[in-house]
Amino acid sequence: MKNLSKFTLIVLMFISLDSFSQESIIGEIKYSDLEKYIDLAVQNYPRVKIADVTVEKAKTDISMNALSYLDIFNASYFYRPNNKTAIDVINPYAVNGFQLSVNVNLGNFLQKPLAGKKAKADYKIAKLEAEDFRLTLATEVKKRYYAYIQQINQLKIYTQSVQDNQNVANNLKTKFEKGEVALDTYNQSRINLTTASTSKIQTEVNLLSAKDALEEIIGMKLSEVK
Repeated sequence: MKNLSKFTLIVLMFISLDSFSQESIIGEIKYSDLEKYIDLAVQNYPRVKIADVTVEKAKTDISMNALSYLDIFNASYFYRPNNKTAIDVINPYAVNGFQLSVNVNLGNFLQKPLAGKKAKADYKIAKLEAEDFRLTLATEVKKRYYAYIQQINQLKIYTQSVQDNQNVANNLKTKFEKGEVALDTYNQSRINLTTASTSKIQTEVNLLSAKDALEEIIGMKLSEVK
């Protein structure tokens, strides 16, 4: 009787260890799906759009700076009708016809080249930041996808663990009622079943969280991805 109980406990231990062993997920990775998710993230993630708008704004600033060179010039004109005399109290100008004048703001003239260099530098920085964020985003999508696949496989392991431990617990219950195994052995099977069930529930929560995180970054439900 004692030998049988010891043997049963050893079997339970190995069942528990085998149930919680980690399986490889490398074969579960679908790189075609992963590429789709990365493309969707680039299309839908708000921060990508913000980065693109920032690049466009920096590019516009270069054009605006080029056009603003006209601001350093201030042109004006005066007009004296030809039928007026050279000396007229109402319209006292020296000559008749149009008189043009152009003023140059020297301060603005000297600042424009520097402003132009700054605008080009800002544009370059904006493009580099946008490219850097795309790389960071791709890495984050991969990270969330791998976590999602991991939880799917982890759930398979714990689901099988629950089934195995349930079968053992049912079998030992029958043996315990017949007096073939000790109470400690039967109780251990129930503890293993509870542990496996708890782990399965936690993994289900983890899977839902991983799925939500992946859908959040790609901007749509996984079920809608074609």
